[in-house]
Amino acid sequence: MKKIAGLLLLVGLTLNVGAATKKTKTNAKAKVAIDYLDSNFQTYDKLQKTIWANPELGFLETNSSGLLKQHLRNNGFTIEEGVAGMPTAFVATYGSGQPVIGLLAEFDALPGLSQDTVPYRKPIKDGAPGQGCGHNTFGVASSAAAVAISKWLAANKQSGTVKVYGSPAEEGGAGKVYLVREGLFEGVDVVLDWHPASVNAVSVNGGTAMVMVDYKYYGKPAHAAGNPWKGRSALDAVEALDYMVNLLREHVPTSSRIHYVIPDGGFAPNVVPEYARVSYYIRSPKRDVLNQLTEWIDSAAVGAAKGTQTRVEKEIVAGTYERLHNKTLSKVIQKNLETVGGVIYDARERKFAEELNRANGNPDSLVDQAAKVLPLADFPEEGSGGSSDVGDVSWVVPLASFGAATFVPGSPGHSWQNVAADGTTIGTKGLLNASRVFALTAVDILTDAKLLQAVKDEFKQVTGPDFKYVPLLGDRKPALDYRKTEK
Repeated sequence: MKKIAGLLLLVGLTLNVGAATKKTKTNAKAKVAIDYLDSNFQTYDKLQKTIWANPELGFLETNSSGLLKQHLRNNGFTIEEGVAGMPTAFVATYGSGQPVIGLLAEFDALPGLSQDTVPYRKPIKDGAPGQGCGHNTFGVASSAAAVAISKWLAANKQSGTVKVYGSPAEEGGAGKVYLVREGLFEGVDVVLDWHPASVNAVSVNGGTAMVMVDYKYYGKPAHAAGNPWKGRSALDAVEALDYMVNLLREHVPTSSRIHYVIPDGGFAPNVVPEYARVSYYIRSPKRDVLNQLTEWIDSAAVGAAKGTQTRVEKEIVAGTYERLHNKTLSKVIQKNLETVGGVIYDARERKFAEELNRANGNPDSLVDQAAKVLPLADFPEEGSGGSSDVGDVSWVVPLASFGAATFVPGSPGHSWQNVAADGTTIGTKGLLNASRVFALTAVDILTDAKLLQAVKDEFKQVTGPDFKYVPLLGDRKPALDYRKTEK
């Protein structure tokens, strides 16, 4: 730990040289909030690096969650801890009255991505977690923005409430779904979301709805050579299920995705496996298609059990909606993102970024993308790619999201390159840009009743009068132990 702390200090000294505090060009009405962020680079640089140095997996983020809660508490927020059955989840609140603005804050790390802040592969500890999705910057940016907004509310004696939702286990645990299911977003007018990225852009892709399900098979053990006829192989059942699923791929919509691993398949070839487990991710841009696929695979799972004379149990580990981006709110964020601008590297940061990109086979000039803001893209009719528990939030309250360049342009997602960059001042600059966008957008909402009404009107029109939120993971309790076996 002391070694890591010393390394962080060295990196901070190295990459912070010449990292002048960014001054945001903005109108006078948001000055108090922006001035706070412009003058507190060191505060949030230290906070994000501390979380980076102690990466914690989903539902195990005790220190990370604790640091954010303490910072918010020190700045006048009231904290509700352990909400929705999750020890590391929290809701931090400041102010009173309407409108109520929610900010999402994540902080979980990814397994196996331990990495030093150097532009080449160098794990700090082999097999240990790392912040490959940048959640060390995510929660800090949202907390910094909330404090800035609180200071603006106090200085202007303005009615309004800001809430920070400490959201654990985004990486597979679907922490926000439990927050939604417990009604913790009731009474919130809008939710602002961001995510660490390698570019600066408003999010328009709705992604995919997803169900994460484990099929657990139970058979009978036996000596695989001496008396195999007395056994019933749970692994055979898993393989039968996987074979059927691979056949049905031809007949599912091309926008759907099905992937699996076999975490448990037996212990020795000469013992008929008594227990086996296969873990599936099933995805589709549309929930109705996802439900049909899940039912189909469920039927195959039962068929595999019958065909191998084993018993199957199904456990839904997580389930998330596709994301619904509020276009009216997204346009406001685009305006404010353009006001804030991109991430400006100093000479040392640029050298680091260029060396990191060479490791990816990218040209040096690609790093220039960090300083740019992409124009607002068209919103596709159907999403694609990954899934997020942000989707569930977006269907119960108007939400918009954007990305800020805490990673070096050209870096792949969930990579050691991301860990290397977001633990430096590059990550800090990106997160503070996100905070500035949040602050400017919050002030727009707090001072423009017509804008807020337009956001709400769009939300009601898109969701429709008959929409009723039903969580895809049912009534199960949070899977608090889903990462406990990982280091």
